[in-house]
Amino acid sequence: MIVCGINPVREELRAGRIDLVRASEQGSSRVRELAREAEAGGVTVHWVSAAELDHESAGAVHQGIVARVYPLVKYSVADLIREASTPSFFLVLDGIEDPQNVGAVLRTAEAAGVDGVVRQQRRAAPLGAAVAKTSAGALAHVKIASVVNITRVLDEFRAAGIWTVGLVQAASYKYDEVDFNLPTALVLGSEGRGLRRLVRERCDWLVSIPMNGQIDSLNVSVAAGVALYEAVRQRCSKR
Repeated sequence: MIVCGINPVREELRAGRIDLVRASEQGSSRVRELAREAEAGGVTVHWVSAAELDHESAGAVHQGIVARVYPLVKYSVADLIREASTPSFFLVLDGIEDPQNVGAVLRTAEAAGVDGVVRQQRRAAPLGAAVAKTSAGALAHVKIASVVNITRVLDEFRAAGIWTVGLVQAASYKYDEVDFNLPTALVLGSEGRGLRRLVRERCDWLVSIPMNGQIDSLNVSVAAGVALYEAVRQRCSKR
């Protein structure tokens, strides 16, 4: 996989996942500094023209640096549950297709300290350069399990004593009316259709974010931030 941009490359470097760096010969001082950091860590750096980076990044904004990274570590849901903190906190993505949205959600999830993210593998954004760029490097740090069937995952969480909370538009309960101090998995649906029916039916709770203006929904990455940080707020208040 290729990642582009200073912050994504820096985070992948810190995670020890970079195989090769290609940096622009006309790169900024930040690019040169990052390239030196990579070389100091034993990573090979090739200095190339900006035109070569434009071609390699397929039009993505690269800021003068591109890195080839090792494949992401593959986690199962069982791995995530076994390695989670107490009380555990997960995020489930039910078919989010826009890579910018996925990247933004992963960035917030990492900042909020989730134990892992479960994502629908089919009909969803691939975890490629666009997601890595938008996540500002969070893709290098979040544990992700890619699955075929989200409903089975929710059953697996329930069997492990983890409550599942689905975020939907018209739920009667509000997002701040559930107890996020319990082991919890927050479930988010796709940009257009939201949570699929079978996924909604498997959730223990369905909650909504109040909409007091003229529009009736939030971007999924914004909604994720609202709900994730309500969980952070509740958990911090218990310390």
